[in-house]
Order: sequence, then C-alpha cells, then structure tokens
Amino acid sequence: MDKVSSDCPYPGCFFCVMKEGNPSKRRASVLKFFRELPCQDEDGQVLPISGLWNTAMAHPNDPEFIELGIFECMSALIWKGLKNRRWLSHDQNIYIPYYAAHIIGSYTMNMEEFAESAVHAGVIPPLVELLRGRLTWVEQRVAVRALGHLATYASTFPAIASHGEILELSIQLAMSSLEIVYSHFYQYVDRRLSYHCDLLTRGMGGVEMESRKAEEWASQLQCWSLQLINCFAFKHEFLPTICKPEFLIKLPGMWGGLVNENSPAGIGLLRTICHQKLGRGPVASCPGIIDALCNIARSSDDWQYMAIDCLLWLLQDPNTCHKVIDKVVPVLVDLAEITTLGDHKKLGDSILNVFQECIQSQGSGRSSISSHTKEQIEDILDSKQRLKWEKNMPKEDLHIKQAAALVVKLEGNSLFSSGNIAGAASKYSEALALCPMRSRKERVVLYSNRAQCHLLLQQPLAAISDATRALCLHRPVNRHAKSLWRRAQAYDMLGLAKESLLDAILFINECSQSNDPDLSLRQNKVPDYAERLVKKQMRSAWLFREAAIKHGGVHSQGDGGDMYGPETDDSEWETASESDIGNDGRDDMGDDDDGDWNNDDQRKDYDKPSMKDIKHGYNVQLAEEEP
Repeated sequence: MDKVSSDCPYPGCFFCVMKEGNPSKRRASVLKFFRELPCQDEDGQVLPISGLWNTAMAHPNDPEFIELGIFECMSALIWKGLKNRRWLSHDQNIYIPYYAAHIIGSYTMNMEEFAESAVHAGVIPPLVELLRGRLTWVEQRVAVRALGHLATYASTFPAIASHGEILELSIQLAMSSLEIVYSHFYQYVDRRLSYHCDLLTRGMGGVEMESRKAEEWASQLQCWSLQLINCFAFKHEFLPTICKPEFLIKLPGMWGGLVNENSPAGIGLLRTICHQKLGRGPVASCPGIIDALCNIARSSDDWQYMAIDCLLWLLQDPNTCHKVIDKVVPVLVDLAEITTLGDHKKLGDSILNVFQECIQSQGSGRSSISSHTKEQIEDILDSKQRLKWEKNMPKEDLHIKQAAALVVKLEGNSLFSSGNIAGAASKYSEALALCPMRSRKERVVLYSNRAQCHLLLQQPLAAISDATRALCLHRPVNRHAKSLWRRAQAYDMLGLAKESLLDAILFINECSQSNDPDLSLRQNKVPDYAERLVKKQMRSAWLFREAAIKHGGVHSQGDGGDMYGPETDDSEWETASESDIGNDGRDDMGDDDDGDWNNDDQRKDYDKPSMKDIKHGYNVQLAEEEP
C-alpha cells in the first residue's frame, strides 16, 4: 500500500488512510489494508487494530468496514497468532488476537446481517480455538462473547450449533471461569502477564486496580458463557447436554449477570430450562436447586420474577409437581400478595391461579398434596376471598376491625418492650387476623414487627417469611427498609451470605432516601451495624472464595503470608465512624415501637450474633409509624 503521509513512519498506515478526503480512494485503500494486513510482519500492527477496536466499540452498527472485509482480516489475524508464536511474541502482537476477537463481537452484537457476514467470513473456527484456551483466559473472554452474539440470531445459530464442542466448552468455562482467572492471574501477583495487566487497567495501573478488574472480567467470562449456553437451551435437543446434575447444581450460584444486566445469569438459564418440559424433570430432581430457587424467589433483586416463574412451571407440571410442592408452596404463599414486580404484572394472581389448579388436580386424582400443604394453600385462597367480602362490608365495620387490630398491636408492643417476645408475636398474629386485608400499610408493620420477634426467638425461617410478606405488601414492592434489615439478619443466621448481602445493601439504599430521622443516614454515612454485616457478607460471598479455598491465598513478594483480597481491603466501606450511629439514650428495647435504631456502645464482631447483639446494635426496633 502506498504511503499517504510523508510524516508517518509506517507504510500504508491505517490512520493515514482514514484521513483520505476522497471517499472512493479511502474505501479502496481500506479494502487493500484489510487484505494485506494479515500477511505483513512489520512492527506497529497493534496500533491500527486497537484503533479498529475503538471504532467497533463506538460505532458497532456502521456497515462500512463490514463491507470492506474486516471480518476476514480479523479471522486471519487470529489464525496467525495461533499458528505463528514467533510473530505473536514479537513487538506488541500479543494483543492482536484479543482485539480481533473483540472487534468481531462488537460488530455482531446488534445486527443480524453483520453476524451473517461474519459467519461467511469464517470467524467461527478461530474463535473456537480461542474458546478452547489455546492462548489465555483473556482471549477466551472475548471469544465466548463473540460466539454468544453469533448464537443469538436464528440465521447464524445453526453455524454455531454445527460445532458440537462449543456447548461443552461453554459449560466447562461457566463452571471453571472463576477458578481459571483466580489461579492464572489473581493469585500470584508477581506472575501476572504484563499485557493482561495493561488490558485490564488501560493505563490505570496498580495491583489493586488489576485485582478489581480481574474480578469484573472473571464475572463477565462467566456471564457470557451463560449467555451462549442460554442460546442452546431454547432448543430441546441440547437440553440433555445442559441438564447434567454437576452443572445444574452450580447454576443458582452463578452471579455473572451482576456485571452485565443483559446476561441471563444462572437463574435466567434455569428459567429457560424450566420453560421446557424436558428441562423441568432434571431441575426438580435436584433438591439443592429447588432450595436456591426458593431463596431467589424471596429476594429483592432483578431476578426474583425469574425464580417465581421457575417455581410456578414446576408446580404446573404433573410430572414435577409432587417432587417440589412441599418446598415451593410455603415460599409462594409468602409471595401471593405481590402485585407488580418491575415490568411483570399481577404475579400474585398468577400464584393464586396455580394454587387453584393444584387443589383441582388433587380432586381429580392426578396428584397428591400433603394435608399441611393443602391447608397452606386453602388459607391463602381464603384470604383472597376475605378481601372480596370486605369490599361489600360497611365502612363502619371495617373501621371497627381496624381499630380492634390497632388495640391488639399496641398490646403486642407493650409485651415486646417488657421482654415478653413470644407473647408479642402472638399478639401480632392476633392483630393480623383482625386487620382488614386492604389495610396494607398496617399489615406491613404487623408482619415486620412479628419478623423482629422471630429474630429474637432465634427463628430465622419464620422471620424470613414475615419479612417477605411485609416487603410484598409494601408500596413500592421490596422497599420497606426495616423488613429488609430484619431479613438480612435472618439470612445471616442461616449462613446465606449472598441473600443477606443483597438485603443489607438494599436496606442501606432505602435508608439513604428516607425522610424518617431514625432511618435516614446521618451525613450520608453507612450505619456501623450495617457496615459490619455488609463487610462480613462481602467476604463470605467473595467471587473467588471457593477458588481461594482450593488453591490458597494471594501471593506477592514480601508478603508475610497468604492474603485474601476482600479480607484485607475494607476501603470500600470505610465511610462510617464509630460515633456516627450511637446510643441515643433511649431504652434498649425502644420507645414503644417508634423506630428507635440503637447501637451498642462497643463495636462487636458480627460473626456470632448473640441475643444481646440483636437487641442492640444489630436490631432495627419496632415501627409504629406507617411507612
């Protein structure tokens, strides 16, 4: 290619070509550049490739380079890097396969016609080689991303599916990605490849930055693997390969979608599997999956509706209903009064309709329901009928019922303040039976207060149930701060770190937006009791925790011993001082039920909460005020 600028040291420089003012000449020069680049061995090739990467990221829908042969060029460059290690190790060519695969993924993520052009250009075989791990995990990350985009479209999925190993490789990568990144990069600081560090930080160096970005990229590697598997899961012929117990049991714990909101994550893939009859049987046969689905269904995150869908489909299927019904019904009963959840309308009505089907199917002899489960279903159906009756009741009668419920609630508050926790819980139950169904705000307070009693009585499952009911009744859904905090504590009692962490973070978010002086954060700082819980759960739910347990801690020169990242880095939560949230002089059990948030005078380890801990620093007291 002819030199365009006398000031440029590189013959046929891509950047000089792009400055050509004549569109026809520029297109001809770019076409020639794409054809010749893979055959050249000059220094400085990474510069135009990185420039193309920036262009692809900024303008992924621009067809110009597609028409001029960019896919053929990128495919050839990946092959060159795989086959010619001498060239790959020269200058900065080690970066080129990464950028080339990234460019393919960027240009195929939105436009089906671009994806078709990529397949015709032969990009799949070299991407598969990267997926196999022929280079490193960094190239695997962008290869699985590109293949996932190609698998999204109906016209290009068959080309992906024709490479049978892609699905198997993706499954293995989803299961092992965190361990791969930990053991090949994160663990040994002094052995990190320099080009990996450069790609991760892009000029913002430092070991801490590298480590944080490695966690993000490891999560992306997992979530893009799940996205690719999800494309296969829509086709029933691939379900036997996907629905193997060793993979299914790990799916609920795959949180890859936290980094990429468009990722299905593990729960999204389970939803795709459960949507199909062939997939529901293997899921129902794994008790651990059902337990995890139940926890996610109660959660307050973006995936809650996906877990609810899974549980409803399992209940509606006669072949799986009997396997899961005793575990699933108590959870869905807690959720039966939920209405709108994001874009998903009338979830509670859907739950009640499925319960009706369960009762009817028992009557027809198609399934068997235990007496206890049947009683739970009938109770929640009766409450729905009770709401209909209330619509025809005189207002005076409803006011009398509401006043009676208030009197009983106050009795419960008095018992709670005097230390009779079991008696208070009984009074709150009595008040709930009296309170009109449509008095949602009062019922939120009653359920939340009873949840606090269950916490003090060391009954975390009952506390989770009541807190969940309060969150479902609240408007907006899942935004009642005190119920979030109580459920976070209950999850902590059960050792469910991720669930506790999510609720604790949501609790902090709600506090920061509250006008209640007892709820609002003082000077925008995190309450120390919430800080301690979040820090504890961040350690327990650390992305690389299992890999660190298996392979050992992080090493670097001069270390006195093993080091676990989150165990030693509290900087993210060093925002609250000892004196920010202190004892305000009120009685430990609170002033009536006015929302006093006491904090112990001494900071304690949260690892082993005692009864005193719960009553003091880790306790959000009863709330009389309507939320």
